Amino acid sequence: MNVFEKDVQSKRNDAIDSGMGFAFSFVFFVLIFTIGTVIKLVG
Repeated sequence: MNVFEKDVQSKRNDAIDSGMGFAFSFVFFVLIFTIGTVIKLVG
């Protein structure tokens, strides 16, 4: 057995971390798109 499999740093599910990373990046790009759209409409 691998040494790292015996002593894991985090016991959380990887799917939760992947989903949170996707959600944060998605919200970030939506925010950038919204700011760009507002600037285009005002200009």
